Amino acid sequence: MILPEVRDPRMVTTRRGGTLSDDHHRLLALWAADCAEHVLDRFEREQPHDPRPREAIAAARAWVRGEVPMMRARAAGGHAMGAARSLSGAARFAAYSAGQAACVGHVAEHDLGAAAYAIKAARSAGGDDPDAGRAERDWQRARLPEPVRQLVLEDQVRRNRICWSVFSD
Repeated sequence: MILPEVRDPRMVTTRRGGTLSDDHHRLLALWAADCAEHVLDRFEREQPHDPRPREAIAAARAWVRGEVPMMRARAAGGHAMGAARSLSGAARFAAYSAGQAACVGHVAEHDLGAAAYAIKAARSAGGDDPDAGRAERDWQRARLPEPVRQLVLEDQVRRNRICWSVFSD
C-alpha cells in the first residue's frame, strides 16, 4: 500500500478540496511516467509481446496532454498491473511502476508508487549491487520538475515507510 491513511492536501487537487494545481498535477504525472519508462526494459525483456505497461505510460502522458480521460488512463494502469501479477522480480516491479504512473491522473499520490516500484525494479535487477536502488532514486530526483520538487521530496520523507523505505537508501 503506497497511499497514506491521511491525505496531504498539497497532493489533492483543488477540485477535490486540496491545494494541488492542475499544472502541478500534470507535472507529477509526467515525472511518474518518466520513472516508469526508465525501468520498462526490465519488463519488456521478459515479456516482449505484452504492450500493457508501455501503453499505460503512454496513457499517462496522453492524459497530461488532454487526449484521454482520466478513467481511460486509470484503466490502462490497471491493465499494466495485471501484466505484473504472474511475474516476479524486476519485471513485476517495472509493470507495477507503469500501472502506478497511469493512475496519477486519478490520485496524484500514485506518483510515489511509480517511483518506488521503479526503485524496486532497479534493486531487483541490480543483483549484488547495493547501490542500484540509490542510483535509481537519484536519477529520479534529478528529473523532478522544479515547481513540484520540494513537494515530492517532502512526500518521500512522509511516506517512505509505507513505500518500503526505498527513498532513504
